[in-house]
Amino acid sequence: MKDLNYFVPFFLAALSAFVLPMLGLSSLLANPVNAIVGLEVKIPVTARTAASLGANRRGSGIVIDDEGRVLTIGYLILEASKVSLVDVDGKTVPATVIGYDGDTGFGIVQALTPLQAEPLALGDSSQLQVGSQLKVVSREIDSVLQEVIVMDRENFAGYWEYLLEDALFTTPAVPSFAGAGLINDQGELVGIGSLFLRRPFADQLVPANMFVPIEALQPILSELIEQGQVSKPPKPWLGVTVVEQYGRVLVQSVGKNSPASQSGLAEGDLILKINEVAVSDLEQLFRAIWGQGEAGVRVPMTILKGNQLQQVEVVSADRRNFYRLQQYD
Repeated sequence: MKDLNYFVPFFLAALSAFVLPMLGLSSLLANPVNAIVGLEVKIPVTARTAASLGANRRGSGIVIDDEGRVLTIGYLILEASKVSLVDVDGKTVPATVIGYDGDTGFGIVQALTPLQAEPLALGDSSQLQVGSQLKVVSREIDSVLQEVIVMDRENFAGYWEYLLEDALFTTPAVPSFAGAGLINDQGELVGIGSLFLRRPFADQLVPANMFVPIEALQPILSELIEQGQVSKPPKPWLGVTVVEQYGRVLVQSVGKNSPASQSGLAEGDLILKINEVAVSDLEQLFRAIWGQGEAGVRVPMTILKGNQLQQVEVVSADRRNFYRLQQYD
């Protein structure tokens, strides 16, 4: 007689395929599609982000608990005046913003009436390696999980004063990436979709997505739910968008009434040094600025304005006081 262990895989397969559905217990097996919801967000046309991110935003979110809390990418809900969720049955329910973290980019909304959805467990994104095979679920994929692979893991510096440690880059790219869920082979959530971009791969640039790894959420999740934001001291923020150009950092735009605008920093300026420390890329720039202290600290810098070197000092601010992170009345 064969050892009992020989029959275990066959028994489990039969249980999953035939027995559980017959008993109405199929919900015991995680189905990421049932956790996805659509987000429909309205932003006042007077909001600071309306021009750059739009006044009507659509994306996805993942239900993460039985209380109707939904994890998404924060720029979808930044300065929201109205948030609605669309569940797996196509039902639209009202929601409210309850948390946002500008450092990671995560946002959390709360459904105000019951959702037809199954919460998705949070996985361990720290175990993902280049070549890991995953799936993406989005409201626009029409209940199909798209297969992707991890093409890279490295720090990502964004032009809006953003630096994400150990970001996840996947290919092929999913066009409807905003708030999409990255799913491991255990059916757990390991990332939230943030960007569509091109990345070097096999000696060419290919379309890819950047996902914010769930490992960045775990230490701050309870604070986001309970307080709406993290309690650690805010980083100094200038209010600029910057790009790398020929080994220099170029100011692409300056926010109206931002700390940078009040210091005289302007579009086209090159930032050469922060407090006598040379910077040549975005990550160096942000780390140098944040290394000066907390929000409110004075940030001395050397810039090239036209063909003249100048010394300027920017009195930094807390980003949260510039953007309205809570819903408008």
